[in-house]
Amino acid sequence: MSNFAGIMANPLKQLAGETAIYGLSTILARVINFLFVPFYTRLLTTASYGVVTEFMAYIAVLQVVLVLGLETGCFRFANREGTDPKKVYSNAFLSVFAVNAVFLALMICFAGPVASMLGYGGYENCIMYVGGILFLDCVTAILFAKYRQEHKAFKFAVFKTIKILTETGANLVLFFWFPGYCERAAYALGVGVRSLSPSDVWLLHFISPTPDFTYVIFAILVSSIVCSLLFVPELLRMKLSPDRALLRKMLAYSLPLMVAALPGIVNDFLDRILFRYFDTGSDVWQSSLGIFQAGVKLSVIMSLFIQMFRFAAEPFFFQRAADKNSKELYAEVMNWFTAFCGLVFLGVILYIDVISLILGRDFRAGVSIVPIMLLSYMLLGMQFNVSMWYKLSGKTSAAVWITLAGLAVTAVINVIFMPRYSYHAAAWGHLASYVVMLAINVFLGKKYYPIPYNWKLIFCIFAGMGITWAASAVSSRCLFPDADFSAGGLQMAGKLAVNTVLVLGYAAFSWLLLRRSR
Repeated sequence: MSNFAGIMANPLKQLAGETAIYGLSTILARVINFLFVPFYTRLLTTASYGVVTEFMAYIAVLQVVLVLGLETGCFRFANREGTDPKKVYSNAFLSVFAVNAVFLALMICFAGPVASMLGYGGYENCIMYVGGILFLDCVTAILFAKYRQEHKAFKFAVFKTIKILTETGANLVLFFWFPGYCERAAYALGVGVRSLSPSDVWLLHFISPTPDFTYVIFAILVSSIVCSLLFVPELLRMKLSPDRALLRKMLAYSLPLMVAALPGIVNDFLDRILFRYFDTGSDVWQSSLGIFQAGVKLSVIMSLFIQMFRFAAEPFFFQRAADKNSKELYAEVMNWFTAFCGLVFLGVILYIDVISLILGRDFRAGVSIVPIMLLSYMLLGMQFNVSMWYKLSGKTSAAVWITLAGLAVTAVINVIFMPRYSYHAAAWGHLASYVVMLAINVFLGKKYYPIPYNWKLIFCIFAGMGITWAASAVSSRCLFPDADFSAGGLQMAGKLAVNTVLVLGYAAFSWLLLRRSR
């Protein structure tokens, strides 16, 4: 499987094939995580789920910073003539390990003050869990990048799958076995569950006796530990030899990319952090955050595809940069990517009546932000394609200014509108920020690294999406005004049948459009 790419002559087929393999693990991870949403939104309160969301926001943003942009930097330097790929990954690994070791030590030393500052006094363990997760995931990110560079997509997928299955198993144990075990232990001791101590049940050193946000964070830590152990043989084979001159070059290239990577992460997670300060119109900001996150989870299919695509596309773009027709190839990739994203968008929106039943009743208000989030993720994926201009031309410093523009839009919209519109402001902040960054990337890309994107074709794809969505809305209102699962199945079945025909119509339209453009 390590030679998977070599047997695929057509570059688009190579990209599609590796996307599929990387997608196996990514799909499994997101699907299993998605399958837990019904449990989380029924076993946790909206406020507790909001706390989980806040912690995950910190993890996501800090991970981008603590990897130092060296994932992409490794691809750049490992493909250069005269550079030893082993030295590239050795330097990246040592740098990320050192930075994260210091960060973990600080998190352990200051867990108490940090927990108190956030208003989670008594949950110091969670602060240390976050430090441990970041340390392990950032270090293994470099090793996963090495597998991507070597086209070891299958091994990558296996390790990722083991990680998510471990997290799944830990969640199952914690949510469905541990509370009952605590109840039995309390009954045997003649005390209440809340009166149990770690000396009675050893797992209480780490988590609460009843389901809350600590369960989710601890399960992630367990999976990160298991995943790290899988890399022990790889680490034993690596020759860790620092090269200061090479490292300086790598950091000069990678650190601007670290800043450039923040827009996607910040636009996904900064609003989660801002809820505690600006969601002043709600009684409990954690509840608003929990409902928002539930709506975001229904948009997971789009972000899932983009992540799959990114894993395969980034090394693919670099390795094809020297080809004669590389720019035409990049443009064709954009066409197919946009069309498929449109299919995902319609597939979720036109079946939202069914998909929304996944959420607990208290969380279903978040369905209203799903179309906005789907479109936002779609634009984020398009921006990833267009932003290759500064990665391939080496003008990574431009990423800083593009990042700042998008970040400013996100912050301004949330600060101004969140007090009144709560999580709806957060959703629109995503969309506005991605529009601005995409526009800037397109403008600068035309000037410094022109790629012949077919914007007329892309506009036609968006028009097809809009017409299909509008046709669905009109047919629902005129033909199936009483479509509701609680009121009976005939009207809903008719509505879903019409929507299926509309989705197939869009797929046929896009296929013909793309074939004619070649």
